[in-house]
Amino acid sequence: MSIRFVYICVLMLLVAGCKQPVQSQDAAVSSPAGSDESRLAAVQDSLYASRRTAITRAVEVASPAVVSVNVTQVQNVQARDPFWDPWMEFLHGRQRTRIFQREVQSAGSGFVISPDGYIVSNDHVVGGATQIMIAMPNGDTYGAELVGSDRATDLALLKVNADVPLPYLEFDEATEPMVGEWAIALGNPFGLFEASAPSVTVGVVSATGRDLKPQDNRFYLDMIQTDAAINRGNSGGPLLNAEGRVIGVNTAIYSQSGGSVGIGFAVPTARALRVLEELRENGSVDRSYYIGLNGRTVNAQIAQALGLDTAGGVLVEEVESGSPAEDAGFEPYDVIHSIGGEAIGTREEFVARLYEYRPGDVMDVGVLREGRDVALKLPVGSNR
Repeated sequence: MSIRFVYICVLMLLVAGCKQPVQSQDAAVSSPAGSDESRLAAVQDSLYASRRTAITRAVEVASPAVVSVNVTQVQNVQARDPFWDPWMEFLHGRQRTRIFQREVQSAGSGFVISPDGYIVSNDHVVGGATQIMIAMPNGDTYGAELVGSDRATDLALLKVNADVPLPYLEFDEATEPMVGEWAIALGNPFGLFEASAPSVTVGVVSATGRDLKPQDNRFYLDMIQTDAAINRGNSGGPLLNAEGRVIGVNTAIYSQSGGSVGIGFAVPTARALRVLEELRENGSVDRSYYIGLNGRTVNAQIAQALGLDTAGGVLVEEVESGSPAEDAGFEPYDVIHSIGGEAIGTREEFVARLYEYRPGDVMDVGVLREGRDVALKLPVGSNR
């Protein structure tokens, strides 16, 4: 055997030995390609699942029931009379300025609370409206009837007639809001996006039981405070918990600019439900009170005159003869400091707490009389 033949055989063996591992390696590489794709798909599914939080699920369920409320109101406007002249004023008393009426368009939010078309909103959104139109997120629009509104609590109840059952939200009647839990506000800020899905903002329940200063005979008591952004146009929309249940009706904000600064307020479920039930049954809330006493806020001067350590409370100035107040044992110079266990600092707060009761109810009233506490039960009479 020649040396050349031996070299050729050796080379063939080496080439064969080199090729086999390459083929094996190719097989090893191509095989995991499918599993890598499946692993990537699994990771993507996991990421998508992690994005679907309790909040996104709550929003997905609640959004179809949140509506835009478009309102037409007639307002009196004082303006200069274009036909005025001095002789007309002299001869006929025609004034330089006159009162004109004009239609004004505004927008707010609301949410459906029953499949047959009852909708919650705010009194300051729909009160005094001549026309109310509801726009659903799916683009459907309906003319709405104002069933009733209550200025004191700033709540209103509307009704639309739809051919099909409407998606609706449920109030959380079972639990009280917890400070620090998630709060989700839905609505139509500034009326920008009617007939579309509502805008969503998320925060927490910042506080509960907040009492705000009365404004225009509206009394905001026991309000839920949240830092979820609430802007103009969000009024009347729902405040949800992470379960997608309504814990309040978005109603007011604290702001010096008109935009959200993270201090918003919602009427809590318990207060809203009581008022909405009365509006549904009667179209109004019966506050035809008669208790038979008059009083004023105890300021620093009055407190000093009465020998009190601090100002606050309501000084009873007059008790009418034969009135519920007289029957309850009130006397002039009593100082009312609490109603139903809630502290009373001013006459306005007294009226606000009184508005929580109805004719026939009995109020537990705390009174300071000659340096001692006296507990009285005051029946709320009707002036009808």
